[in-house]
Amino acid sequence: MYTPVTIIGAGLGGLTLARVLHVHGIPVTVYEADPSPQARTQGGMLDIHDYNGQLALKAAGLMDEFHAIVLEGRQAMRVLDRDGTLLFEEADDGTGGRPEVMRGELRQILLDSLPADTVRWGHKLGSARALGEGRHEVTFADGTTAVTSLLVGADGAWSRVRPLLSTATPAYTGTSCVEVCLYEADTRHPAAAKTVGGGAMIAPSPGKEIFAHRESGDTLHIYVMLSKEQDWFAAIDFTDAAAATASIAAQFDGWAPELTALITDGDTAPVLRPHCALPAEHRWDRVPGVTLLGDAAHLQAPNGEGANLAMLDGAELGQALAAHPDDIEAALTEYEQVMFPRSAEVATFEGAEIHRIDSDDNTAHGLISMFTDKGR
Repeated sequence: MYTPVTIIGAGLGGLTLARVLHVHGIPVTVYEADPSPQARTQGGMLDIHDYNGQLALKAAGLMDEFHAIVLEGRQAMRVLDRDGTLLFEEADDGTGGRPEVMRGELRQILLDSLPADTVRWGHKLGSARALGEGRHEVTFADGTTAVTSLLVGADGAWSRVRPLLSTATPAYTGTSCVEVCLYEADTRHPAAAKTVGGGAMIAPSPGKEIFAHRESGDTLHIYVMLSKEQDWFAAIDFTDAAAATASIAAQFDGWAPELTALITDGDTAPVLRPHCALPAEHRWDRVPGVTLLGDAAHLQAPNGEGANLAMLDGAELGQALAAHPDDIEAALTEYEQVMFPRSAEVATFEGAEIHRIDSDDNTAHGLISMFTDKGR
C-alpha cells in the first residue's frame, strides 16, 4: 500500500496534523496501535493555551467545537501548605488563556473532523526502513506494510520512528506520579471536594507534591508526585491496591488529613506513571522524508505544555507542507527550524526549577511567587 503522507500515532499531535492536511486537501493516513478509539482511557483534563494549543485548533478550523467542550470554572487554582492552610486562591473569571477540556473529548473532536477511513486502527508499528529518495516502508505487527513519501512519527515517548533520525532514548527524570480518582466527590467525598475547590489544587513540598483537578462528572483526579528512584517504586506491589496506597500515603505522614485523604480515599487503584524525558535540546540532522512531532520529538517531564506543543507541531507541520506542496524537504526544514528551539525553550524556561519536585524551591510560597510574579 502507498500513501503520500503516513502518520504513526493517533494522539492529539498526529490527529491535528491529519486535520490540517485534510483542510488543505492533502491525502493522509494515520496508523494507530489501539484497536479502536475506545480501547483505553485518554487521560484527564488539559489546559489548552492561547499561545500554542489554541493556535493549532484555529489552524484546524475547530475553535467552535473546542469552545463547546470547555469546562467552565476549571481554571481556578488553590495552593495549600502541607498542614492544609489555604495560602493562595485564584478564581476563574472566564478571562484566562488556558481553558480546561477533557483530553478524550478533544481527541474525539479531531477524530470527528476527519474522513472515516483516515485512521487505520489496530496497526502497531513493528519497524520502519528507508527505501531511498525520501521514501520509507513501515511494517506492522500483523505483517502488513505501507510505503510513503513522508513518514511522521507521532508515536509518543517510545517512538519506533525516532531511530530513523536519532539514537536518543528517554531517561528517567527521578520523579514519578501515582494517580487515583475520587468519583461523585461532592456527595461521597465532600471534605476532599472542599479541599480541591472548583478547579485545581496544589500542595507542594520538596521531594513530594499532591496535585488535584476537578474534572467533568464530579470527579477528582489526584496526581501524587514523588521524587524517588525507580527501584523504590519497583519494591511496591501495585497489583495490591491497598498495600500500594498505604506505601504512597506513608510518604505524607504528618500532612493534613484532608490532604492525605485524597490518596487513601481513592475509588480507583493507584496507577504508577514514571516521568521520563529526552535531552532538553534534542534534535537531529535533516533526513529526507521523515520527521517527528510531540513527545516523539521532545518528550519532557510533565509541565503543562506537552499536549499543547504536540498540537502546535502538528498544525505547523501541516501548514508547512501545504505551503510547499512540491517540496517536502523544504517543508520539513521550515518546520524543524521552528520546532527545535521552541521545545528546548519550554524545557529550560526560567522558573523550571520550581516545577522540579526534588527542588528545595518546590514549596507553597515558591509556587505562589512564581504565579504572582510571572503569571501562570
